[in-house]
Amino acid sequence: MLKYSLVLSLLFFSLFAFSQKKASQADKRLDGLETALEKLLKDWNAAGFAVAIVEKNKTIYSKGFGYRDVEKKLPVTPNTLFAIGSCTKAFTASLLGLLRKDGKVEFDKPVRTYLPELKFYNDVMDNLVTARDMMSHRTGLPRHDFSWYLFPTTRDSSIYNIRYFQPTASVREIWQYNNFMFAAQGVLAEKLYAKKWEQLIKEKFFDSLDMKKSTCYIDDLRKSEDAAKGYGLFKDSIIREMDYYDIGGMGPAGSINSSVNEMANWVKAWINKGEYNGRKILPDNYITEAISSQVSIPGALPTSENPDIHFATYGLGWFLQSYRGHYCVSHGGNIDGFSALTSFYPSDSIGVIVLANQNASPVPSLVQKIVADRMLKLPRKDWNALRLKDKAKNKENQKEEEKIKSKPNITYAPPTHKTKDYEGLYSYNGYGTIDIVSKNDSLFVLLKNKTYWLKHATYDVFYLYDVDRRYGIDTSDQSNFAVQFVINKIGEIESLETELQFGLPAFVFKKVPKPLPVAAETLKKYEGEYVLGGMTTKVYVKDNSVLYVVVPGQPEYETVPVGNEEFKLKILSGYSVKFLLNDKGDVEAMNFIQPNGTFKATKKK
Repeated sequence: MLKYSLVLSLLFFSLFAFSQKKASQADKRLDGLETALEKLLKDWNAAGFAVAIVEKNKTIYSKGFGYRDVEKKLPVTPNTLFAIGSCTKAFTASLLGLLRKDGKVEFDKPVRTYLPELKFYNDVMDNLVTARDMMSHRTGLPRHDFSWYLFPTTRDSSIYNIRYFQPTASVREIWQYNNFMFAAQGVLAEKLYAKKWEQLIKEKFFDSLDMKKSTCYIDDLRKSEDAAKGYGLFKDSIIREMDYYDIGGMGPAGSINSSVNEMANWVKAWINKGEYNGRKILPDNYITEAISSQVSIPGALPTSENPDIHFATYGLGWFLQSYRGHYCVSHGGNIDGFSALTSFYPSDSIGVIVLANQNASPVPSLVQKIVADRMLKLPRKDWNALRLKDKAKNKENQKEEEKIKSKPNITYAPPTHKTKDYEGLYSYNGYGTIDIVSKNDSLFVLLKNKTYWLKHATYDVFYLYDVDRRYGIDTSDQSNFAVQFVINKIGEIESLETELQFGLPAFVFKKVPKPLPVAAETLKKYEGEYVLGGMTTKVYVKDNSVLYVVVPGQPEYETVPVGNEEFKLKILSGYSVKFLLNDKGDVEAMNFIQPNGTFKATKKK
């Protein structure tokens, strides 16, 4: 029976492959296509990719190239699942289109009308930002991507963090891409539908579009028998596997995994006025708005080389541009090990979907252009050769930059402190906490999903290098990611500064002491009243776990135990109390350690 099933499976696969080949041969527009696409694998050292072409309501071509698993030599198929990254955004925005159809939301009312728990950096933003602003990236917020990428957290916590994100423009002043605004749209849909975003995407789109294997969960991708592994390029030529990145907390911005065959069904609905196989998927008025310009993207001018590719705007979850006289709607996607591009030409009823398992790859864009030129019967350009020429030029520029970097205009000086002194937790609201530890006289940054080695540069400046769990640390290239430790008035390390968002000052991560476990019985022995110069300070324990110090006329100070009878004041850098014990181990005094000196207070008996 097993042998019979295998024969049937092989027969079905052969028939499917034959039908695909026959279709491509019958369509003269696709002559030479596969030769051109195969060349991309070699020229760009790509692991693999898949492409599907839609015309009107049919998938006229779909094929996989290269490998979904390089080590095992497993081929990509049109049904192979890839992470599609930000191609997810059009799905999320479309949920709001359905909500508007049902009368549950208006795009041009302040979004906090419906989602009051969403708070922005200031009152002006709270009062002005609408759903439309969020759907078209015009809230005034820059990306702040390191917040979710380096400090992954729950969806609710991600939305809470938005209140700490400083804008770099006024609301509706300019276009600035922001993943958090799509995460917030997902939360809005969850609240108004009273269902999880993942469930909504499945019910509203996957089920209706016969997207049976598509999923919003990274665990489903891991378990799939036809899933692509993600890869990156080392030294521009060595293909290396990358770990899947679980983007669950920011899911509405980019967590869908799908295949080109199933994404083709999504594109069919957009080309055919919201319909798929007789089912109405999207409202007409929403489609019109979503693929109409809502905000201009700066700098999208024609060039002498490509005068017929120009203008760029953003709709609702879609990029819009003129491609050689044809209106093009598209969105790319990038997440660790994967690159994607979903596109269609509404006036021509043509769609092209490309999914690749290569990190930050040019392949999807090149495939799209190669296919579009054929399908739209345009004079062909050798897009691959043009991109390779640009790559060679960029390499030369990088070499010149490296020469400058190799001779930095800085004077070397040793660190100001011992390695152990830099250890600790460093925290910044809206981002998270960095744990810095020392090992074998080196410093490491420990994050939830990543580890970095801190290579000393000069004084208290260090460069970060990724510690890859498979390949270790590569220091052959100069890191562009630097941190600088800052010293307080009493010579202690009090914070670290690093630039995490272009257009904003360096972010200051305040050092907070690592708490050491102290038994409740031990804490109790510190309780009492301490007298210093006629002033009485009280020390007491709350909840059997936290020691507090109260100075007359000041708020109570929560402390953090750091060992050797010393407790740091949690909110005051450079301030601590150290308890003094007699020979019997009883507390008899307390030292106030602060920037202007150390002051002894005697315990009342």
